[in-house]
Amino acid sequence: MAYTVDFININETGLESSPFAKALAGLRANEARYFKNKYNQEFIVTPATKSKDALNWVNKILKEERNIIIDSKPLETTSLLVEGIKWIYVFYENGLSINVLYSLDKQGKRAVGFKLSEGMEIPNELGKFKFARQKSKLAGTIRGSFFVIKGEY
Repeated sequence: MAYTVDFININETGLESSPFAKALAGLRANEARYFKNKYNQEFIVTPATKSKDALNWVNKILKEERNIIIDSKPLETTSLLVEGIKWIYVFYENGLSINVLYSLDKQGKRAVGFKLSEGMEIPNELGKFKFARQKSKLAGTIRGSFFVIKGEY
């Protein structure tokens, strides 16, 4: 069932099977706060089992751009269209969050971002990326990395 993420009262709904559920819930709340504050958009998540199109699109970009296949189980996704930019987020059981920022304007920004929940190790499939640290009141220490999308999707 889809629901709006509350970034004030953080809860682990939908993420309970993750060993990093609390940290992942904080990471998800951090993203929800960003979209509410910057774009006045609600961050509505859907179970990954109910959002195959979004998940398949992200998996295709990862595979074709960098030959990446994520080993962890996807738990939730969200899809937003804000100011001509398509955003897809996937939250994984291992504590990983992947977001695709894809401008509908061919000259706009297009990238894939990776964020690691506090306490999780870098997954093997992302070992070649360098991760920068960022502090968050909601998520603790977030480590993130990204790559620019070159193809058309």
